[in-house]
Amino acid sequence: MAVKSNRPISPHLQAYKLPLTGIISITHRITGVLLSVGLIVIIYMLSAMAGGADNYAAMQQTMNGWLIKLLYWGFIYALFFHLCHGVRHLIWDAGRSFDRETLNRYALIELVISITLTLAALV
Repeated sequence: MAVKSNRPISPHLQAYKLPLTGIISITHRITGVLLSVGLIVIIYMLSAMAGGADNYAAMQQTMNGWLIKLLYWGFIYALFFHLCHGVRHLIWDAGRSFDRETLNRYALIELVISITLTLAALV
């Protein structure tokens, strides 16, 4: 027989509103995984280039779709986002910027800079 407890039950994650810094932290981890997957694609591209003209032409045909191009720009954004968040961690390693207002301001700056760098790479 199960014992009934009077302890409160924690609500699901959907009941919580994550702060911007929490969302950015989760996104940083996700982009790290996506960058690792993207490196597998880069290795495929390099091996196709080294494999000769036929392999290179097949790789170009595969990589020419709009979805692949969208994923490519997502990879570039993930790279810049991950870089900006890494710089933010270096600032934290120096023991600075731990108050809530500065954390939120730096999170917004991080987003703006990563988007700006991605758009600059597009040009």
